[in-house]
Amino acid sequence: MIKTKIFTLFLFFIFLSHSWATPKLDVNTAILMDYNSGKILYELEPDLSIYPASMTKIMTSIIAFDLLKQGKISLEDQVIVSEKAWRMSQSGFSSMFIMLNDSVTIEELLKGIIIVSGNDACVTLAEGIAGTEENFVEMMNEKVEEIGLENTNFSNSSGIKDPDNYSTVKDIAIMSEYLIRNYPKYYKYFKEIEFTWDRTGGDPIKQGNRNPLLYKNIGADGIKTGYLTVEKYSLAASVIGEKRRLISVISGSSTKKARSLDSIKLISWGLRNTTTYEIAEKNIPISQNFKFKTWLGKKDFVNGIVKEDMYVTISKKEIKGLKVTINYNGPIMAPIEKDQEIGTLIVKIDDEEIRSLPVYSNEKIKKVNVFKSLFLSLNYMIWGDA
Repeated sequence: MIKTKIFTLFLFFIFLSHSWATPKLDVNTAILMDYNSGKILYELEPDLSIYPASMTKIMTSIIAFDLLKQGKISLEDQVIVSEKAWRMSQSGFSSMFIMLNDSVTIEELLKGIIIVSGNDACVTLAEGIAGTEENFVEMMNEKVEEIGLENTNFSNSSGIKDPDNYSTVKDIAIMSEYLIRNYPKYYKYFKEIEFTWDRTGGDPIKQGNRNPLLYKNIGADGIKTGYLTVEKYSLAASVIGEKRRLISVISGSSTKKARSLDSIKLISWGLRNTTTYEIAEKNIPISQNFKFKTWLGKKDFVNGIVKEDMYVTISKKEIKGLKVTINYNGPIMAPIEKDQEIGTLIVKIDDEEIRSLPVYSNEKIKKVNVFKSLFLSLNYMIWGDA
């Protein structure tokens, strides 16, 4: 007789007392997201339309990183600075201070964009990649659709004020997560503290990273600041702590100091009051202590795997109610194909399901020959499922 079996995975917890009171922030809009699970831990007007300002440069970087990853450009490629790009450095915007007709490498431009927020570097990179900034912006908006950013549109590569250059903190958090996950080789630039540009016709210019959290001992490793008079101060930040990564985005801080303090307050609250568990790793047997029993197979057991990493983020007050089970109808009749669905991995809190994934066989199991099949069937009829 086939029956449903539930197997509970064992998780070990330390039970502590935590305050769940949400932080009070002096901003217009904010969001806090766990990188691995994707769970939103805090939100304040997350879909409010904002000028992303220099957080636009996150997407500018994504376009370049994507082409680097595909091998269509290289870090050593040279780009000539146009008059349009040069004038950006003469207009009071944040700049790398490149000069007209300078030859600058892609890597130098990326550092000028990411570390010192140079608008002149953005235009130079855009023109070097796509011929014109307008063509580059088309690539940016194509990537917006690909990623699934629902309330974002770009009209320039640097984030200068334009009604058609808009986003939300929610979309910027998703965009930040996308960059970190897909381009780890190049994300390293976001945590570099300073960049020195050996400019033409003058002394080298050393500038520090605009991200204030990099100078705090909180585990920050990126991502990008922003400022416009109309929008005030904004910041997309990534912090690693307690073996996890949180991404926060805030906008509308009245001062640089307030931007820094509110970002730290939000991230610290998330680390203190929530925790993230890795329940299962993609293509790795879901438990060393549990295998799926087979029937009439050449192997008595088969391992189960999931096709994507499974993480859950919960408040620390919910830990006692966390339960992970495997639900399957067993034993599983052979033959069993590789990647055949054989069960379900379920996560519950206080018996309420919060996440589930199908479980698949990680190998092919052939059926025993007819004689052994008859023997096993007769044995089962006499002795049952021993």
